[in-house]
Amino acid sequence: MRTMVVWILVVMGSLAAKAQYKFSGHIDTNKWHDNVYLSIIEDYRKISGVYSEQIIARAKTDSLGYFEFTGNQLENVNRIYRLHVDNCFDAEQNQNHFDGHCDDSDEVIFIAKNRDTIVFPFSFDKQMFCDINSSNEKSMVFVKIDSLRDDMRYAFAEYRSEANRKLNNKKWFKSLQDYGKSLDEPLAELYIYSFLSNRGNDLHEHYIEDLKTNDYYEDLLARLEERYPNSSYTKQYKSELKSDEYIINAISEPGFNWNYPLYMLLALSILGNIWFFIQKRKQQSVNLTNAKEQLTKQEQNILELLLEEKSNKEIADALFVSLSTVKTHVNNIYKKLNVQSRDEVKSLFNS
Repeated sequence: MRTMVVWILVVMGSLAAKAQYKFSGHIDTNKWHDNVYLSIIEDYRKISGVYSEQIIARAKTDSLGYFEFTGNQLENVNRIYRLHVDNCFDAEQNQNHFDGHCDDSDEVIFIAKNRDTIVFPFSFDKQMFCDINSSNEKSMVFVKIDSLRDDMRYAFAEYRSEANRKLNNKKWFKSLQDYGKSLDEPLAELYIYSFLSNRGNDLHEHYIEDLKTNDYYEDLLARLEERYPNSSYTKQYKSELKSDEYIINAISEPGFNWNYPLYMLLALSILGNIWFFIQKRKQQSVNLTNAKEQLTKQEQNILELLLEEKSNKEIADALFVSLSTVKTHVNNIYKKLNVQSRDEVKSLFNS
């Protein structure tokens, strides 16, 4: 009896160790290409959009439009992910898809970790989100925040006056910040912060004033450092907060010179971009290493020859195998690396 209990525990431990994420759903293939892309968002200023450097996997829909992503390479703590479909990415990318913008696209932003199962049952339409089934209660917090933001837009639009705008700024800053805290998920608060502090919208001026007196922003930093101490989100937020606080302090000093904060902001921006570039290259290296480890020894040999631009016949001659064997291995490599052509293989390993 004791032996059986031990055996069961071993099996359960083995299954847990191999636990995988699973994201599945459905798209209208009459409207969209049959490709669905999964991206990890490491820069919360790029939450919405289509950025090729963020994509970590691609899935093909079946004949009915159903798709599925599964694996075990995601992180074991919450991160921000995006599923997107578009009609700009595959064809004429340079003309139709630039700097994260694609007019003909749709997306779902969600929070997940490596062992989560999330089902997007019908479509990417937001009215269907109430039907989403997830093993992670934090997955759909962005959808809840978007609903509150819609209420905010309505309140601002009801009376287009300066007085109404000022009253609503104060009300909705507090409402959104309090709601973010109630969700007990600092990543959700970052989503709110990125909206309120966006230099491109009318709220930024009020954000700067709010930052002068509101302890909320330092408290959010403390929550991020406690929950996600080494994440890119926390480091990015800390850097932005210091930059904005420096500008505020510099402006309040007598004899203020605009050049200093501008130079500091430029320096911080350059350093931030360098840091994100280094982190992205490191992540790419890890991803490529993980991808190669999925291949058999023979598939790795064939991959090296593919990268040397050898033809199938040249590969067959070099490895003393048949042409059909080479084609089978090449197809297996495409499948494991989520690519569909030699050009995509070269792009993946030469980026």
